[in-house]
Amino acid sequence: MLTSINTHAYFMREALREAQKAFDADEVPVGAVIVCDEKVIARAHNYTERLTDPTAHAEMQVITAATNYLGAKYLSQCTLYVTLEPCMMCTGAIFWSQLAAIVYGAPDPKRGFLSRQNILLPKTIITGNILADDCSQLLTTFFKNKR
Repeated sequence: MLTSINTHAYFMREALREAQKAFDADEVPVGAVIVCDEKVIARAHNYTERLTDPTAHAEMQVITAATNYLGAKYLSQCTLYVTLEPCMMCTGAIFWSQLAAIVYGAPDPKRGFLSRQNILLPKTIITGNILADDCSQLLTTFFKNKR
């Protein structure tokens, strides 16, 4: 399992690249990657505006891409890196896909899963606040431009 802060920062930068793609497409700038055996196997960002689909969050998109890549419905050997703490909907998908770990950037005290009852599998490792300032800054800039 990936635990090094340097490793977390490296893969969070990959997720930030995806978030920048969302920003550039006028989507809420959340990006995600899934890592297995220290290799990015899937990457995605929010597509809610483009697809007119409120469920097209980065986490949902990257889970689908990773399961397709592996040809399996469980991701029990994989780590999700996402720039924003997942919402409850995405946490449900994380639960069902049995991801081994979640590493997130910015906390989301209003909509994030940690502000509610933890519904993840007991063995799921949660690491937060990796490059949180970078992740938060992209979101802040996006919403400031919207106002």
